[in-house]
Formats: sequence, C-alpha cells, structure tokens
Amino acid sequence: MGQQSAPPPLPLVPPPPPAVQGGTASAGGCQVRCAGCRMILTVGAGLSEFVCPSPSCKLPQMLPPELMMIMMQQQQQRTTTSQQQQQRTNVPAHGIDPTKIQLPCAHCKAILNVPHGLSRFSCPQCGVDLAVDLSKLNQFTPPPPPAPEEEVNEVAIEVEREEDGGGMVGETFTDYRPPKLSIGPPHPDPIVETSSLSAVQPPEPTYDLQTKDDLESSKALSCLQIETLVYASQRHLQHLPNGARAGFFIGDGAGVGKGRTIAGLIWENWHHGRKKAVWVSVGSDLKFDARRDLDDVQATCIEVHALNKLPYSKLDSKSVGVREGVVFLTYSSLIASSEKGRSRLQQLVQWCGPEYDGLLIFDECHKAKNLVPEAGGQPTRTGEAVLEIQARLPEARVIYCSATGASEPRNMGYMVRLGLWGTGTSFLNFRQFLGALDKGGVGALELVAMDMKARGMYVCRTLSYKGVEFEVVEVPLEPKMMDMYKRAAEFWAELRVELLSASAFLNNEKPSSSQLWRLYWANHQRFFRHVCMSAKVPAVVRLAKQALIDNKCVVVGLQSTGEARTEEAVSKYGLELDEFISGPRELLLKFVEENYPLPEKPESPQEEDSVKELQRKRHSAAPGVSFKGRVRKAARWQAASDRESEEESETDSEHESTESDDEFQICDICNGEEERKKLLKCSCCGQLLHPVCLVPPVIDAVSADWSCHSCKEKTEEYLKARQVYLTELLKRYEGAMERKSKILDIVRSLDLPNNPLDDIIDQLGGPDKVAEMTGRRGMLVRASSGKGVAYQARNTKDVTMEMVNMHEKQLFMDGKKLVAVISEAGSAGVSLQSDRRAVNQKRRVHVTLELPWSADRAIQQFGRTHRSNQASAPEYRLLFTNLGGERRFASIVAKRLESLGALTQGDRRAGPSLSAFNYDSPYGKRALTMMYRGIMQQDSLPVLPAGCSSEKPETIQDFIVKGKAALVSVGIVRDTVLGNGKDSGKLSGRIVDSDMHDVGRFLNRLLGLPPDIQNRLFELFVSIFDLLIQNARLEGHFDSGIVDMKANTIDLQGTPKTVHVDHMSGASTVLFTFTLDRGITWEAASALLEEKKKDGSGSSSNGFYESKREWLGRRHFLLAFEGSTSGMYKILRPAVGEALREMPLAELKEKYRKVSSLEKARSGWEEEYEVSSKQCMHGRNCKLGDFCTVGRRQQEVNVLGGLILPVWGTVEKALSKQARQSHRRLRVVRIETTLDNQRIVGLLVPNAAVDAVLQDLAWVQDIDD
Repeated sequence: MGQQSAPPPLPLVPPPPPAVQGGTASAGGCQVRCAGCRMILTVGAGLSEFVCPSPSCKLPQMLPPELMMIMMQQQQQRTTTSQQQQQRTNVPAHGIDPTKIQLPCAHCKAILNVPHGLSRFSCPQCGVDLAVDLSKLNQFTPPPPPAPEEEVNEVAIEVEREEDGGGMVGETFTDYRPPKLSIGPPHPDPIVETSSLSAVQPPEPTYDLQTKDDLESSKALSCLQIETLVYASQRHLQHLPNGARAGFFIGDGAGVGKGRTIAGLIWENWHHGRKKAVWVSVGSDLKFDARRDLDDVQATCIEVHALNKLPYSKLDSKSVGVREGVVFLTYSSLIASSEKGRSRLQQLVQWCGPEYDGLLIFDECHKAKNLVPEAGGQPTRTGEAVLEIQARLPEARVIYCSATGASEPRNMGYMVRLGLWGTGTSFLNFRQFLGALDKGGVGALELVAMDMKARGMYVCRTLSYKGVEFEVVEVPLEPKMMDMYKRAAEFWAELRVELLSASAFLNNEKPSSSQLWRLYWANHQRFFRHVCMSAKVPAVVRLAKQALIDNKCVVVGLQSTGEARTEEAVSKYGLELDEFISGPRELLLKFVEENYPLPEKPESPQEEDSVKELQRKRHSAAPGVSFKGRVRKAARWQAASDRESEEESETDSEHESTESDDEFQICDICNGEEERKKLLKCSCCGQLLHPVCLVPPVIDAVSADWSCHSCKEKTEEYLKARQVYLTELLKRYEGAMERKSKILDIVRSLDLPNNPLDDIIDQLGGPDKVAEMTGRRGMLVRASSGKGVAYQARNTKDVTMEMVNMHEKQLFMDGKKLVAVISEAGSAGVSLQSDRRAVNQKRRVHVTLELPWSADRAIQQFGRTHRSNQASAPEYRLLFTNLGGERRFASIVAKRLESLGALTQGDRRAGPSLSAFNYDSPYGKRALTMMYRGIMQQDSLPVLPAGCSSEKPETIQDFIVKGKAALVSVGIVRDTVLGNGKDSGKLSGRIVDSDMHDVGRFLNRLLGLPPDIQNRLFELFVSIFDLLIQNARLEGHFDSGIVDMKANTIDLQGTPKTVHVDHMSGASTVLFTFTLDRGITWEAASALLEEKKKDGSGSSSNGFYESKREWLGRRHFLLAFEGSTSGMYKILRPAVGEALREMPLAELKEKYRKVSSLEKARSGWEEEYEVSSKQCMHGRNCKLGDFCTVGRRQQEVNVLGGLILPVWGTVEKALSKQARQSHRRLRVVRIETTLDNQRIVGLLVPNAAVDAVLQDLAWVQDIDD
C-alpha cells in the first residue's frame, strides 16, 4: 500500500515496543517493514493491526496474511502460562469482526472483514472488484475443534429409517361422484378416481350449459360426462398469459365414455353458433363411433366428414362443399400431403380461418408423443404437426383426450394450452418442467394431476376394477418346446460365428457390416418373441376351451399378426400349402437369404474378341512417344461393341496424325522415314513399324486391330493370371454360396412353431367360430378335407376390406362367434365389453398372448373389454413363459402400469403387483452393472448365483465361466480372446460402457440363450435387483410414490394458512399443520398379545422384548409377534406403533432379549410411552432440538396442500438447505384426520424447514401482487 491510498485511520492499538532497527523480534513477535516510511518495526505477539510509531509516518496498517498465518501457528504451539496472557491472546484485535472472515485484498493487500456467503464485492480501500475463491478459504479459517463423539443409538437409527420410508402406500382409488354438480343421471358403472385426486376440489362451476334441458330429458349423458362439459366450456372462456385460449384435458380411463363426452361438447358449441369442429383420432374406423356418439346425444343434424375421403382442394369450395360439421381425420392424415405439395394441415387451417374459435379435439392424443424425445432422438412429425396446428389457431378451443396422456411427463410436450410452463409459470419451458418432475418421481406426477384438477382443466376418472379378476399365468415350456428352444438358441449362436467369419473375408464392406449386425439382433429378438408366443398357444387354447365350457366368451390379445411373413411365403410357395407358415422359420430364411455376406460374383472372362479390348484398355491411358521425341497424337479408340463406327474413327485419326507432318512417319525400330500408309500401326501400344523390320517379317495384309509381338505376349500373360485369379474368386464365391445354402437347409430342417394367430384360430374352430379384428388382409385357412391350407382374403363380396373388422366385431357382439382375436392395429377404440345393449352378454375372458411393448398400449388393450355399461366385468389372464427373458416384456408394461395406476392401483384385490417385473429402473441398471462386473471377475458377486454354494467355490467358478460364455454368444462380451499358459481355456473380453447398464439390451439378448443358463443368469440379476431395492427401502431412498401417514389420532391444528393464490383460477396453496399421536398404550399392547395367545397360532417367540444395550441410561422396549411369513416378526414400539418392516428372528434375538416378567415390561413400556410424548430418541442434546421427530410419540406434521406447481421451485430450494439428508427430498404424503376424515395430499415440509419455506413463499406472493 502506498501512502497516497492510506486507509481511514483504524482505532489506535497500544503502540508496539519501539522499533529496533535491525534488531531481532521479541519472543513470539515478528519484524516487518512499515508500508509508509519503510522503517523496520517489531510487532508483538498477538497483534495483527498496529500504527507506525514514527512521528513523521503514523500510518495504521496490518500484518500481511502470510505472517498472520505464522503468528497463529506460533500462538497455537505456545502454551500460555499466565491467565492475563491468555486473555490477551483471545481478544480479537481492534477492527476485526470475529463473526466474519478476514481476507486480504488482492490489489492493496488490506485485510477486509467479509460476511460469510458473500462471494463478490468491491474493496472499500482501493475500489477494486473482488471475488472470493471458496476452494481456498479454509487456508484462512482455522479448523473447528472436533465435536465430542456422540454415542450412536442403533434403535434410533432403525426408527428413523422406518419413519423416513414413510407409511404404507395407501389404497389408491376412491369412489367418484361429481362434487359440485348434480345435473344428469348417475353413471351406469362404478367409477373411481385416484385418492390423491379426490383430495382436491375442482373450482366452482360458473358456466351455464345451453343444452342442459335436452340432456336432462334425454339422459344421454351421465352426471360425470355433464361435469366434464361444464368444466371444459368454463376453461375455454379463459386465456393463457401468452394470449392463446386455454385448453382442457380429459384424462378419463378407457371405457368411461370419452367419445360421448366429446359429442356433447360439439353439440354444446353448435348451440353457440360454432358449427365447425376438427376431430383428430387414431383410426379411420372410429369415424363410425363418432357418428354413433353424436346420434346418442341427439345431434343427428351434425355431419361427420372423413377427411381421407375428400380431395386436397379447399374444403368449403363448391366442388367439395364442406361448409360446417365435424371434419374427422387421423394423426397420419394430419402429416399427409398430396403430390402437388398441398398438405392436409394447410387445408384444415384454411377451412377454419385465423379467427377460428371452434373445437379442436385431439382424441387419443398420446399418439403425438415423443415431441420432446430422449437424448439423441428426433421429434416425431406427428408431434410437430399437433404443435403447429395449435400455434396457427390460437383461438381454437383445444381438447386433449387420452387415457394415458399424463402417465409419462415426457409425453405432455404438445399440451401447450394447459399453461403448466412458459410465461407466467415457475418453469420457463417444457424442459425445466420435465426436469422438476423427474426429480420428484411418481408422486410429482400425481401432484401435477392434482394441480390441473384444482385449476379446473383436468378430469381423470377410471372405471372401477372391482369385480375384474387378474391372473398372471406363468406357462412352463413343454419338454418338446424346451428342446426346440435350445436348438434354436444354439443355431443363432452358430449363425453369429458363421456371419463373423464370412464378413471377415469382405474387408472393404465396413458400413454394411454394422447394418448386418443391426438386422441380426433385430431379427434375433423378433424370432425369440415369436417362439415365446408360440409356446403359449397350447395354454391359450386350453384357457379358451375352458371358458367356453363355463359359458363365457373369449378375447385373445396379441400385438403382431405375422402377416408380412405369411405374404412372403405365399408369394414364394403359392396360395396352397401343406401346413401353416412358421413365422420364425420364414424370418430366419429371409434374414439369411438377404443378408449372408457373399463375396462379389466374378464376371466370367469374355470371348476372344475381348483380348483386343484388354490390350487397348491397358495402353489407352498413356499415349506413346516416338524415339525421336516428336509427340504423336495417339489414335482415338472406340469400344469393340461400336464396330460399325470403326471406319469413321480410323479416318479421323489419320487426319489428326498427319496434319503436322504431311504423309511421312518414322519407324520405331529402324528410325527410317517412310510413307504413313506403308507402316504398320500396333493397335495396342500405337507404335509405327516397317513390316520387314519385324521378326518374323509380316508379308500378308493385316487387320485394323493388329498388335505387335510384345503387346501380344503381355496380354496373354495377363489373361492367364486373370484366369487363375477369377477361378480363385469363383471358388470362394461358390464356397460361400454352398455354406449359405447349407445354412438355409438347416433352417428348413429346424422344427419351428407355426404362426400363433393361424394356429389359435385353427385350434378354436377356424374362421367360422373366431372373429378376427386385426390389420391383416388375408389369412391361411385349413381346407375342408383337413389336408393342407389355403390363403384367402379376409373380406368377402358383401364386406369391404375397410369394414371387415367392424363386421367381425358385430358377429362377436351378436353372439354368432364366441371367440375374438384382436391385435393392436385392428382394435384401437373398439368396444368388446359385455354391453347391456348387445346380444352377447356373456362374461369376457381376456387372454393376453403377447403383452404390448408399452403399457399405454396394454391399457388400451385391456380397455377393449372393460368399459361402461357392461353386464359383467372381464377376467384377465396375463400369460408369461417361465423364461427369464420374457419377463422383459412384463417389466416394461409394469413400469408404465405402475404410473398409470390402471392395474396396480385398481381395487386392491383386482391388481396383481406387476411392479415385481419392473427391471428397467435405476435399481435395475445398478444390478446389471454389479452382475456384469461379477461375471467379468472385476468384483465379487453380491449374491450367490442359483445352484452354487459358498462351501464349494468351484461351483461359483463354473457358473462364471458358463455365464461369460453365454454373454459372449449373444454379443454382450466383445473382443474375446482365448487365454493360453496358466489362463489356458479362459475367455477374456470386455463389455462396452454403454452396455454396462443397458437393461433392455440384456433382457432382449437373454432370450437367445438356452433356457437353463438363461434362467440362471436372470435369477442372478433379479436377486441382485431385489437386494438393492431392499437396501434402498432400509435407507429410506426408495420412491414409492404417495405415502400414507398413519397414527392413532391425527388432528388439524389451528386454521390452515393460505400462502399463495393462482390469479387465473382462484385456486390456492395452503399450509396445514397436524398433530399426530403414534403411540400404543400398555393396555392396547397387552390386549394384542392376549389375542394372539387365544388364537393358539402364536409362536413361542411372541412377547415383550428389551434392548440388550442401554442408551441415555434407558433400554428400549418392543412387542414382537410372528408376521405373515414364518421367521419374520411384526414389531410394535410404545412410541411409534407398528413398524413397516418385519424383523427376522435372528436379528431380533441379536439386538433384544425377551422379558419374562410382565411387571418389568409394563414399567419399561409405560416409561418410554411417557418420555416419548415430548422428546425424540436422541435425548435432550439432539442436534436438531425440538425439530427432531425420530421416535417422538406426539409430533407436528406440516403439509403444503392445494396448488403445488407454482411454488415447486421455492419449496425445493428451501429443502435443499436442510441439515438432515432425509429432509432434503421432496416427499408427497397423504394424511386423513381421525375426527372428520378430512383428506389432504401434498408436500411434506419438515418442521425445521417450515420457516424457510414460508419466508420464500411470502417472496413469491409479493412478486405476484
């Protein structure tokens, strides 16, 4: 620091001893040079600020940081003797604020007091802008003294884990009735709503229906459907902050009657003079359903125009004449365009006009998904078109309609009219919205649905699954099938080796080899899927015949019909065949036929006249140069095939070559000049020669294509070599062809199953007994004689191809056929329930032969047979084989069903928990990585593989060798090398990083392994997966969606605080505070034990226990009795009631001992019951103090209910600062008061975070005001 920029004078400190020039520092002090007069000063120990004692200088200054550090170290080392000295050391120097951090300015070196957390500021002395490097701060702050060791209370940790896991996941559906409207008759079937949604009230209905009287008299719509009409019309009167009209989302499940609700909306808008509507759906067949729905609501005057039947010209032109009514189109026609480039989208926008304020309905709108694809994907054209038409018609009244729309937040990208993100919300764009939801897990999704309902833009009711029966039927493979499967798996592994060696020959075909493997794995998967399906055919037939005997009717659901294979086979073998087509065989034949890597077939050497051609080709590149150095122009040559033009070209070349040199040319041998016409010209190298100079001389006339001796010789040599080369190539080619035909012969000889669809229809009585609703055009039918099968089209003279599925459906509904087979393509939106209006009201048995790739589709498929107005609910039979890999399909479906709540959240008895099959999750990925690392011997396996024992390590080694070989055969382990020396016979290789956690790929490839190793690998994967889930539950990290808070008494404390209000809908965010008492009195506990004794079923280990260790001078007590499975015990504690987790007997006996004296148990129990009413398990010195609830009997719980999305970010920020890890997680809870059964669902706010959240919310509120 120079004198000019001296800081404001600091409070004077007692001057240090007079400076001793060149003297040594006094004990513990140090010497410095004054920043002003440059005099050397001795600074006493403990001083960091001082004033220069020189009368001419008097500059206040500080020690540089380096010296301060040395001084501090010296101070810590020195042991103080006198009390006085100690006091003097501890007093902070004048001008130093002990509550802040002291840091030197980088420019003027002045020491500044910096508040904690401030990272940017200006130096008050020199004005330079400074930034704090937090990573280096710890150099300046001495380490805090170590905290006293806290005794770890194991019981408290156990209870905290229990509490953090949350309560039980509650019963997830409740009966539904419109809460605020009473127009219209009740719905014909029981309807339910997720109980989280039922905890939210929709806004007050203010809209007055024009069609109310018609609807009440006709009873065409139920009270539920009328409620949707009111809220949708009410929502359509609002505009979003960006100026577009707000949209409405009908999320009712399959079969609730969305079609009729839409018809009601069209009819309502028609009465307001809005006589145009656009209805986009998935299949053109559904146009007939739209017509039926409009007729049902008495809107017979409204016409439905199928857009795919209309030309591309203007819709309201004279020639087309569509002035009003409903234009019905599919998502595929939304992106269609004519050859002249006119698009359907353009045509629609033109018909509607820019000011259009009629209905724009996206029915089954999940078809527009993937607008925001996963990383690396492309958005679909359909998604983009749906977005574009909304942007071009900002005033349109948009309706999104889908049973599965909000199940996957990523698929909501096109729902821009809901106003959940963008201007005026807490998410700038859809990506931010998505990020927040992904963090929040399944519970967050439910919160979004609750928010939408509270704002009046969403309804979501589902048909109750009461009465529906689900059965997961595992179909063991029959021995014959087992053998067939094993052979097929071995064949595919051999085929892979064969293809690898065949493509090794073709070194130049690099790009096509990656294409080959893509096709190989795709076909591999398709093949084994086919085989899995076929394996289930006998079970399907058995179940179907049994159902028919029981006077029920059958619906069989599958995904793929195998039509492509059938059509290829028919075009190959003709219309009449001996037996049904085997899909897997045709698939294999086609794959090998089209993709076996063959070397190029060599061309056979051409006949004699091509020798000249070769000669010419070899020399044409370099025109000859004569010995004299004069350049001759080489004669131009034509290909041999142009014989007729040869004379012309000769004369041309003569003119050309003589223009420079008249008639004379030079002989290339004797160099003598001669007339051109007397010289011979070699047609190959172009040399000019005297006939006599040649050896032997040429006497006779020669042809135009004469060549000299050396050229002739070279050509013959070349031809010979070429002949050898071609023969070799041909041999290779023929060898490859032979290998290919051998493989094709093996494929033909393999015993492979028939096409399942044809097989089922055939075994259940043929097309006369079975109604088929699929997308295929033709089928194979057994001849009436019983011998052979013939291909026939599905349509007849009377029924067009377009109407064939509708016709078949009618036959089924009329009871003329009692078995229906449906595929996804043929059955979208079709109703096959035991409809009270139909002749066939027998109970439906719905067998899924093949689960769809996605749960959305599974729900759609289940929704075919479970719909409104049914005489009886269906029975579902979900078929899986006992092959590990096939659970893959179940796993994908389960994942989606879980978040859809269609199966798993149905009535508790109705839905099996398919979540046991959901492997494609973060836990699945971790399990897979652990398994791969174990098999590659990079880590030990966390669990013992099936069939191995820890006593016999060789069994584990044997499994690892087999497992690795299996993974090599399906291409997961790459770059394999067989070891030699001490590793002789061992395979080494690697698994690429992207495969390490690709569960989908593992499960797909697994299908191609022989059943025994397939199942062993799969069991190992599942046991690691289960272990990880179990650990996550114990540590409280497992996201189980919405969690129920349970206690003996739950009371609402005081009046709830409104902390935020949404201006558009008037909905608010409210903070509720509840008091819970979770304890169990001694009387209740002993009565429970008595009851167990009376049953006589009790185990001898039932009874009261105390902890073997003491904590804070007390032992913990509990009551244990045998639970649902033997060896596992239910635990009840005095303070917190029943524990979620059952404890194994071994653990119970290790930590606790049984109390024989009831009196001792009673006093211990009652004392703990009393103490826990006000105090947590950590005792009085708990770090969190009153905020800690671990093991407290009475506690306060704060829940933020109502609208959550607008305050989501605020709450997340406040929670992220919490001390305890478990408090930082956003958790969605459901809580119900014991007195008046008031149910609240919302975000749990830990007590320690309430103030922070409220403070931040007030801020949110101010900004909004």
